[in-house]
Amino acid sequence: MTSTTTSSHPAPGAADGARTTQATASVAAILAESAARFPDDVAVVVGDQRTTYAELWQQTLAYAGGLRARGVREGDRVAMLVPNVADFPRAYYAVLALGAVVVPVHALLKRGEIEFVLRDSDARLLVCAAPLLGEGAAGAERAGVDVLSVLAPADAEGAPDRLETVAAANEPLDTYVPRHPFDTATILYTSGTTGKPKGAEGSHFALLEQVNTCLLTTFDMRRGDVLLGALPLFHTFGQTCTMNTGFRAGATIVMLPKFDGDAALAAMVEHDTAIFMGVPTMYIALLDAATRSDARPHLRYAISGGASLPLAVLERFQQVFDAPVHEGYGLTETSPVASFNHVGATPRPGTIGTPIWGVDIEIADPEVTDRTVLLPRGEIGELVIRGHNLMNGYLNRPEATAEAIVDGWFRTGDLGTKGDDGYLTIVDRTKDMIIRNGYNVYPRQVEEVLAAHPDVTMAAVFGIPHEVHGQEVAAAVVLRHGAEVTPEELTRFVADEIAVYKYPRVVHVVDALPLGPSGKVLKRELVERFG
Repeated sequence: MTSTTTSSHPAPGAADGARTTQATASVAAILAESAARFPDDVAVVVGDQRTTYAELWQQTLAYAGGLRARGVREGDRVAMLVPNVADFPRAYYAVLALGAVVVPVHALLKRGEIEFVLRDSDARLLVCAAPLLGEGAAGAERAGVDVLSVLAPADAEGAPDRLETVAAANEPLDTYVPRHPFDTATILYTSGTTGKPKGAEGSHFALLEQVNTCLLTTFDMRRGDVLLGALPLFHTFGQTCTMNTGFRAGATIVMLPKFDGDAALAAMVEHDTAIFMGVPTMYIALLDAATRSDARPHLRYAISGGASLPLAVLERFQQVFDAPVHEGYGLTETSPVASFNHVGATPRPGTIGTPIWGVDIEIADPEVTDRTVLLPRGEIGELVIRGHNLMNGYLNRPEATAEAIVDGWFRTGDLGTKGDDGYLTIVDRTKDMIIRNGYNVYPRQVEEVLAAHPDVTMAAVFGIPHEVHGQEVAAAVVLRHGAEVTPEELTRFVADEIAVYKYPRVVHVVDALPLGPSGKVLKRELVERFG
C-alpha cells in the first residue's frame, strides 16, 4: 500500500481502474454506530459539561452541514487546530462524515510551521480553537486558507466566523458519506526528527481495523469504562487508542484540554478512571502528583507508549497506583499500534510485547536498505512491520514512501530484538546509537541506569563529536525538586553499573528536556545545545 493520494483506489479485480460493486467504510461510523447503540451514555466529559453519544453525533452532523456550506466536499483536506475538548471529536467526525480528510495540527506549532502543514496538505479550511487563533489564523493567512473558529465567544470582535454559528444557519447532514476502504481518512504529520515533517496518510480501513483489533484481542475496554483523555488528540496515540477505540467501545472519555499531573490525578479520582493511557512524561508527572495526594483511582490497568518507559518509573507507578502497566509500540505510519503487552497476559516490563493480530514484526539488517533482509531471532537489527495497519504512504512524497516501505515492510528506524517466544525489545533508534572507540553504545541502556537514581526524574543520553573517540557519551537529566546530587556523582553512579565505554563522561542538569508531540525526547536539540 504505497499510494500517496486521496483519490479512489480501484476495487480488487476491477478492470481498467473502474469500480465495480465494492465494500465501503468510514471512520465516522465509529461515532454514528455508538450513538445508535448507546444514545444516552456519556461520551465526553470536559469540566462540568457532559455530552451523550446521541448529542455528540447530532452536533457532529450539524458541524458537517456547516462545513458543507463552506464548500467542503469529498476528498477535500480540512485542518484542525483544537485541544482536547468536545469540539475535537465534533469537528473530526464532521470532516470524515463529509467524506473529506482530517489534517490534525499540533497545538504548539507556530505560524510558520502551521503554514507549512496547510500548504503541504493543500488544506481547504482550518478549524481553529479561539485560544489558538494567534498562531493558527496567522499561519492560515500566510497559506491563504479560510478559518472557522470553535470555543469562541459569540460576540468576539474581528474573530473568524464560528463553526457553531455557520452550522446553526444551515441544514445538518443526514448521515456520513461512505468511502472506499483504502481512501485516505487522515493525514498526520510526523514530528520531523530529520528534515521537514511528512504527512502520513491513514486509510479508513487501517484506522477501523486498528480499533477493532485493539478491542478484540489487545486491550480490555468495555462499555461504561472511564478513560482519561490526556493524550493529545491531534496525535495518533490519543486519536486512535483513546478517542476512536474508546468511542467504538462505548466508553466515557474525560478530556483534559491541557495536561497537568495534579489536575489529571484529581480528574482520575473524581471520575474513577478505569484505564490510563499516557507517555512517559505523564507517568512521571502523576507520580509527582501522588506525593501530594493520598487519593487514588481504581485503575484496572495502564497503557504506556510514544517512547520507552524507564523500568524504574514503571515499577514505581505499579506500586503507587496498584495497577499493571502494559507497554506497546507503534508509529504514526502504523496507525499506530504494532505490538503490545496484550491485556490478559502478564506484561513483561522492558519489552514492547508481541505483534497485534494481523501484523508481522521482524528484525532486518539495518545496513541493507534497497531490500529487506531478515535476521535470525535474537540478533539486534531494525524493526520492520507489515500488516493492515500500514499507512497509504507519505503525501506527495513517493520517493520517501519507497524508502520507508521496502518489499512490503515498513522500515521503522528502531533497533531491537525478537526472542524465540515472539516478544520484542527496543534497543534504540538507529540514528541515536553512539559509536565510541568503535563500540556500539545504546543510549536507552544508559538512560535506564540514570532513571534508577532516586534523584533523577528524566534522563536523555546522546552522542557528541569527539576528536579522539569519534563520539563521546553525554547525558542531560532533570532532577527531582530539592535534589542535591552532583553531575560527578551521577557519572560515578552509572560507571558502577555498566561497562567503562558506555557511561557518560559529562552530565548536564537541565530544567526540562525538549519533547516532541508523542513524548519522545528531541535529542537533536540536545546535541545542538551541548555538542
